[in-house]
Amino acid sequence: MNALLEQPVLVLNRFWQPIHTCSVRRSLHLLCLGHAHVVQVEGEEKFQTHDILSWVGYSRQTALAEENLIHAARIALRIPKVIVLMVYDRLPRLDVKFTRRNIFLRDQFTCQYCQKIFPEYQLNLDHVIPRDKGGKTTWENIVTSCFRCNTRKANKLPHEVNMHPVTSPFAPRWRPLFGLHENGLADQSWEYFLNPSPDHKRHSA
Repeated sequence: MNALLEQPVLVLNRFWQPIHTCSVRRSLHLLCLGHAHVVQVEGEEKFQTHDILSWVGYSRQTALAEENLIHAARIALRIPKVIVLMVYDRLPRLDVKFTRRNIFLRDQFTCQYCQKIFPEYQLNLDHVIPRDKGGKTTWENIVTSCFRCNTRKANKLPHEVNMHPVTSPFAPRWRPLFGLHENGLADQSWEYFLNPSPDHKRHSA
């Protein structure tokens, strides 16, 4: 049950733009408060929205396998895949916050010199161009490195020790999925909202 409640749900603002993700637990809380509606992502009435009462009815009519249902005292609810906020008009972020963990996420927890994957506590940040040689602390000059490679490179320029990042550092484009490293891939039903084709039209609640 706890694993189901922690699965990610895509969150849309009231303009049906993806802004972030939340857990199933949080999505059901917002649904019960009336702050969000569930977006139906399959069937003939795809993209219809449901409040809590409507979602209870829909869950009853289209009951899936036991593992896909959240059981309460008298009801069983389908797990929401996408919710739309009823009053929140926040726009999607245009950039990713520059933080230590977000650099690790961008580089997929992989040392950019030896190309090995490490747990977060065994990783460090490296200035490709050292600070004492004019390097800045920016997305374009910081990479993930393991302790061994970080020590080996020290404050040398890449060509001085023949250590070049396997991927040129860059400022990542914000996506609602950024930061879902441990949760795996998004649900397939999110594709319509994350990568809409030109002929896709946004629906309104």
